[in-house]
Amino acid sequence: MKIAIIGYGKMGKTIKRLAEAGGHEIVLKVGINNLEDFTIENLKKADVAIEFSRPESAFDNVVKCFEAGVPVVCGTTAWLDRLAEAKAECEVNNTGFLYASNFSIGVNVFFEVNKYLAKMMNTQPQYEPDMNEIHHTQKLDAPSGTGITLAEGILENIERKMNWVNRKAESSEELTLTSARIDNVPGTHSIAYNSPIDTIEITHIAHSREGFASGAILAAQWLIGKKGNFTMREMLGF
Repeated sequence: MKIAIIGYGKMGKTIKRLAEAGGHEIVLKVGINNLEDFTIENLKKADVAIEFSRPESAFDNVVKCFEAGVPVVCGTTAWLDRLAEAKAECEVNNTGFLYASNFSIGVNVFFEVNKYLAKMMNTQPQYEPDMNEIHHTQKLDAPSGTGITLAEGILENIERKMNWVNRKAESSEELTLTSARIDNVPGTHSIAYNSPIDTIEITHIAHSREGFASGAILAAQWLIGKKGNFTMREMLGF
């Protein structure tokens, strides 16, 4: 597999290391110091692009890949106000696109467990859901895309909750989602259901960036040759 890495920060470098260890070829890597290499001609050398950049550049990066006819796996968060546009551009250019707030296989299993538990708790109003996430201090967005995805999974399944808030809830319709930023923490997400008599809690703890990177590489392999918009649920067969 020939890969273009768009966004060559810590995640991009981890993807490069793991991809090459797996026998894949990096034909293009674009970071802040070589933006001049980010051309249609160079992109066409790749079978697939993996995009982990910044919110302000993600949309343009993804569309440029589409224009080159290259399918894109994108893990940049905090630009979802333009995600529908990106999906439309994918269709126009007849290529493939897989966006995920988190590519870790474990996190995607956790997403499904979260929704299943929330569905069960819909009929148990004595349990109050509460969410907390911890990330490294370089994390640009708060809450994270992963935290938002988890919160949306709860809102979809618990009728008494209307919206999430990035603070302690002030009404019964709000879902608490608090964020902390601590050095050297790849990512921890906890969801607790508290009642007067007990607490049920589920937690996912990432030990390194490698889970995110390896999942993105697997998604890239899966996406090659496919047309349209996809999610990790489809890739994993959930």
